[in-house]
Amino acid sequence: MATRIMLLLLALWWAAAADDHNENQNQNQNQIRYLVRTKESSIRELVARYGATLIRSLGGSAGNLHLVAVPSGSAGAQAVSRLAADEHIQGIELDRLVGLPEILAAWLGQTSAPVQTALSDRSVVQYYGTPAWGAYVNQPAARIIDLWIAHTFVAGAGTVAVLDTGVDFSHPALAGSLVPGYDFTRNSGIGSEMADLDQSTTAILDQSTTAILDKRSAVVLNQSTTAILDQSTTAILDRRRLPGAFGHGTMVAGLVHLAAPRAKIMPVKVFDGNGTAQLSQVVAGIYYAVDRGAKVINMSFSAMESSPELARAAQYANSRRVVCIASVGNEGRQIVAYPAGLPQVMGVASTGPLGFRSAFSNYGTAVTLAAPGEGIVTLFPGKNYAIGWGTSFSTPLVAGAAALLVDLSPNLNNAQSQRSLSEAVYAGPGMGAGRLDAFLACLHRALRGGND
Repeated sequence: MATRIMLLLLALWWAAAADDHNENQNQNQNQIRYLVRTKESSIRELVARYGATLIRSLGGSAGNLHLVAVPSGSAGAQAVSRLAADEHIQGIELDRLVGLPEILAAWLGQTSAPVQTALSDRSVVQYYGTPAWGAYVNQPAARIIDLWIAHTFVAGAGTVAVLDTGVDFSHPALAGSLVPGYDFTRNSGIGSEMADLDQSTTAILDQSTTAILDKRSAVVLNQSTTAILDQSTTAILDRRRLPGAFGHGTMVAGLVHLAAPRAKIMPVKVFDGNGTAQLSQVVAGIYYAVDRGAKVINMSFSAMESSPELARAAQYANSRRVVCIASVGNEGRQIVAYPAGLPQVMGVASTGPLGFRSAFSNYGTAVTLAAPGEGIVTLFPGKNYAIGWGTSFSTPLVAGAAALLVDLSPNLNNAQSQRSLSEAVYAGPGMGAGRLDAFLACLHRALRGGND
């Protein structure tokens, strides 16, 4: 009964969030948006001929890719049909929502034990020049994937772009690790997650009183469950008044930093605080990250449908020797989710403490390898820390491991990275090459050099 109630709450929350998002996107004209690729750069007169409106051209490395709006209803359907038939149009697809919530398996794997473990070590240690919780630095996941051994000879290099909800630039543990990114949800800014808060919700992050975590809170992207720990007390922060997916990007960035402390992190904000994004924002974010020098792109989200333009952007990233890594999702099913299912992207599943698939983790052909994803301690906005469950938190450990390989081979490409990362530990059927071992991956890269 409790599970059914939880799923009902998830469904109701998502329906409300989707309605609000669609209302904002389609205000005034009740329009539907499409990504349109043309053979030439000229687009405004072309779309106007069919009753469509040009919102903007993505430009740059995206080429002749444009965001176009048509009226809803039969008039819009006719406009799309005529556009698709025009000889000057190469492709057209719906600018749909990305990052739909996944049905979670009754919070499997979450017990009080990992929380108590984290709370038992609230000491502050120095981690590559910045202060951090001992529970974060010395957590079991780091030992499981042999980070400590890998760090004896490599600590990461290059820039890891985190396509997510943004990052808290003021978190002490990330001092010196962040480079400016961009906020595609506002078309301005450097990718700060704090832009999604107002004065009243910001105060929640500074509270020092004990509160009860609302486990019913709907969380989108591939974030399963999260306990947010206050840095100065044993309190668990009440996130009921925070946006549904707020903190996801900072949590992901924290795990990239844990795995590759010398790498830079570029926040590319393509999701708003409620975890909604348009396909056009994700596609634009990939091109942005590649063109601004990212060596690795982390995408801790998934959707059930593929996209020609998403595949094209990932292929462009690979052509520029950029490693793309994405989570496979948390439905606990043998399915293919995207972008993890694209051949240009490495898909990451989650393992539990025993080294085998987490009950919530998807598995199958989309999985390249796996990494720990249960009870993972990471950073949270407002100088706080959090414990998370989900493939969202497995993925940045692999992205960070890829940045360790970049430290060994600056010109590393996606295929080389995959070969080294595939030096993994068996994790059961449907889990790709197995569970990540950062030391074995780095050893393979060091021995191979540029000879593969």
